[in-house]
Amino acid sequence: MFPIVDRAYVVLTVRAGTLGRHSGQVSLPGGGVEPGETIEQAALREAHEEVGLPLDNVRVLGALTPLDIPVSGFRLHPIVAVARARAVLTPSDGEVARILEVDIDELVAPERQISIERERDGRTMIVPAFQAGGEEIWGATAMVLAEFLTLLGWVPPAPKPG
Repeated sequence: MFPIVDRAYVVLTVRAGTLGRHSGQVSLPGGGVEPGETIEQAALREAHEEVGLPLDNVRVLGALTPLDIPVSGFRLHPIVAVARARAVLTPSDGEVARILEVDIDELVAPERQISIERERDGRTMIVPAFQAGGEEIWGATAMVLAEFLTLLGWVPPAPKPG
């Protein structure tokens, strides 16, 4: 998270088209923990590697709830960090197709909260999502963002009957 003209933004990535199952999806910068690293150190290293985030002005605020991802078998440990100022970010070749800098106010706008159809194991499901930066943000990324926004005071919309 970082400010632009006194507004908070979150950094997301559009994954490169060569990354298999999750290619083209919107995600948070992240990856695996290397031997000897803490989860927080891994999160900062991955943000630096994936989007070129300079780490000298970044402060870790804390962790969100770990999240199991059944599709990949991974456990996601979201870490929230803040930068004092906007940095020039550069997508990692082969890993990140595009960087999204999304205004938090845009995410919480009611018209940005949508439901989309996704297919998994031959079943069609309706899933909650956000629409921002010209992209649909769903799955684990939307779940992490929803928890983060809730901690900031956002009240998600009531599910529509149907």
